[in-house]
Formats: sequence, structure tokens, C-alpha cells
Amino acid sequence: MAVITFLSDFGYSDHYVAAVKAKILSLDPQVPVVDITHAVEPYNIAQAEYVFGAVFRDFPEGTVHLIAVDTLGCKYGKYHAAKHKGHYFLLPDNGLLALLTEGRPEQVVELKAENPLMPFPAKDLLAPAAVFLAKGGDLEVLGERTSDFRHLFNRQLRLGDHSVTGHVIHVDRYGNLITDITRDSVETIAHGRTFTIHFGRETVGRIFPNYSQVDDGDCCCTYNSQGLLCIGINKGHAAELLGLGFDSQVDVRFYPGS
Repeated sequence: MAVITFLSDFGYSDHYVAAVKAKILSLDPQVPVVDITHAVEPYNIAQAEYVFGAVFRDFPEGTVHLIAVDTLGCKYGKYHAAKHKGHYFLLPDNGLLALLTEGRPEQVVELKAENPLMPFPAKDLLAPAAVFLAKGGDLEVLGERTSDFRHLFNRQLRLGDHSVTGHVIHVDRYGNLITDITRDSVETIAHGRTFTIHFGRETVGRIFPNYSQVDDGDCCCTYNSQGLLCIGINKGHAAELLGLGFDSQVDVRFYPGS
């Protein structure tokens, strides 16, 4: 039996997470359920994309991912089951599917629902579909194939001969600023040249292995395990202290010489 992962914006103070899990376990008490997080900010599609996108590939192929963020965000009550890179996604039609798959999921069906405007779709529609897939069910039994799903688009990196421009895509609980600037993009443009990283009023001229390589209170740039450029302050909250947050611009500028 496949694993079911569960990510939501339900929080931890209400019964919503337990209700969805209770539904899953009532359908099959043997199915393994792994919580990714339920602390996504309400309706925050960008945060859900980063957090889920950073981890779903670490699960084995065949894993079923129930993603209940902004579950009532579609006026018409559309919900999808999709397959992408060996994983199954169950989620509302709120644009997240396109972001996670760059608009090209391998297979998508629109879930059949007796009441598309149900008050608790994560429990009443997505959870049963997740159990069905985890037990080896055929995706196309859940609904009709479709290519009609909402598309949202991320900002794109701007690559020049002497610069890379990106933006903050996530602020973690430590206040670290995760950007969309990749290690590959920096190394491709650098060609061995020196560079400086500009954000807010700050400039850093080196990328360290981790934040502890600088003194407490100093700014530090590093790559995370996804190969994304991150900005932090050792033992400090970079977002608050630098006055930066989601969508703040970050520039890497390259200079002649080695």
C-alpha cells in the first residue's frame, strides 16, 4: 500500500486535520499517513508550493499527496487528481497544480462529486480518493480526463551576461529568505568571476556552506538542499531585521577577473 502525505492550511487548533485523518483511517486503518505540515498560512498558494515542492520528491514513487490549501477557493467546486513524475496529487482547482508541475502534469482527471459545493471537500472528496489511489486504484476511475485546470505562473529568473535577478519565494520559521535563484544559474553565469549578492541595503560577497560560518548577528548567504540561494542572519531573523519578505528582489552581480 502506498503512503498518503497530507499538507494543509488547517492549522493545529481546530478539528479539521483530525477529521480528514479519521476519514482516511475509517476507510482503511492500515494506510500510512505522513503529515508534511498544517501550518501553511490560510490560502497561501505560494507557501504551499514551496513547502510541498521542497519535499514531495523525497517520498517513494507511487506516494499519494493530499494537498488541502485554499480548498474552497474555486467558485465552481472543481477538484483534481493528477499524476506527475510517479506521484499522485489530490487538490482543488486553485492554480497549485500548474505551479507544482510547470503546467504540464502527465495525467489529470476532474474528480466526480455528487455535491461539488460540499462544505468539507478535503474530508468528503479528497480523502476517499487518496485511499483509493493508495490501494492501487486507477486514476481514471476517479473522473474524466481533463486539461482544463487553473494556471498560475511564477516569476522567472532574469539572466544577463553580468547578473542574475530573482526574488524571495519563501520565508521559513527562522526568518531565512529562500530565493528562486539556483546554484546552477549562478555557476552558469559566473564562469569563475567574483560576484556580490544585493538585497535591500545589504551586500554579501561570498556564499557559505551554512549560516554558522559567520558570527552571530551577521548576514550569510548559502544554498539549501534544493540548490536555492538563501539569505539569513546567524541566530537572527533576517526577514524582520532586513525588512524583506516574499517577492523582495535579490540580485547577483558578476565582475571581471577571478
